[in-house]
Amino acid sequence: MADVARKAGVSPMTVSRAFKQDASVSHETREAVLRATEELGYVFDSTASNLRSQRTDFVAVTIPSINNANFADTVRSLTDGLAERGLQILLGYTNYDIREEERLIEQLLRRKPEAIVVTGGKHTPRARKLLSNAGIPVIETWDLPEEPIGHVVGFSNALAVREMVDHFVATGYRKIAFIGGDADRDTRGTDRRAGFIAAIEDHGLDAERLIAAGPPPISMREGANAMGRLLERFPDTEAVICVSDLSAFGALTECQRVGIAVPEQIAIGGFGDYEIGAICVPRLTTINAFAAEIVAKTAQLILEVLDGTLSGEPGRITIQPDLILRETSR
Repeated sequence: MADVARKAGVSPMTVSRAFKQDASVSHETREAVLRATEELGYVFDSTASNLRSQRTDFVAVTIPSINNANFADTVRSLTDGLAERGLQILLGYTNYDIREEERLIEQLLRRKPEAIVVTGGKHTPRARKLLSNAGIPVIETWDLPEEPIGHVVGFSNALAVREMVDHFVATGYRKIAFIGGDADRDTRGTDRRAGFIAAIEDHGLDAERLIAAGPPPISMREGANAMGRLLERFPDTEAVICVSDLSAFGALTECQRVGIAVPEQIAIGGFGDYEIGAICVPRLTTINAFAAEIVAKTAQLILEVLDGTLSGEPGRITIQPDLILRETSR
């Protein structure tokens, strides 16, 4: 900073004020400081300033997958939504493991974020304690936990799947299967599987057509392999609901490989409304969880809490997923 000050012909304190957009620094002086900074390749160290202000200007975020389109869009959109306030994202990748989530939460909280956003509503007891005692806004997303820690922006995965089951039954399907959601690591997938079982049993149908697809994240290949096992074990299946659009696309390609017509011989439904589901042939029936709306409301909630404009009880924003009917079902 002293080098920049000498080159710009100002004091180090003026350099500091210029970086903080202090109104006492004139436009001309700020431009001179910025030119000197550019020429010297200097990067302002905000550590000391943050220590004085007790602000770190970043929000911690945990996601279960970095190659899932919905979660990638979540991080990108959240970054954009907070950037105008000068807030940055510090990202933690849990790989669908709540024990890894616990470790990451502890590491992230040590860095004193302004808020923390976690994906899902199920955590280890220690992770819940860490979040409850963090003293910062906590936002749980992509779920509707029964005992929320703080703020919530999400939806019921079980009820979303129920909507597809209800439609399939109303359309005339009776022998309906489910692929995925068998691993405890994917708590939202497990909820979708539980929602499927409950809905099928409520209709008085057999809920035994459950095919494991392996640990999350479930790929297109694993979806195809699971579909192959389903066809071998339950060849009379009329419809299948998959835990995600990726596994549903894999199931679709397996049907095409073995010559089973979709939806004439078997209907397929996915979850997530991924881009691939809208462009594959035939196009995929799916559930749109409105990822963009979850992100927008999460960003808005963070800003309102940090600005002090949100008072009273923690916010609980419920998103209503939508069943999108396309060509893989009637």
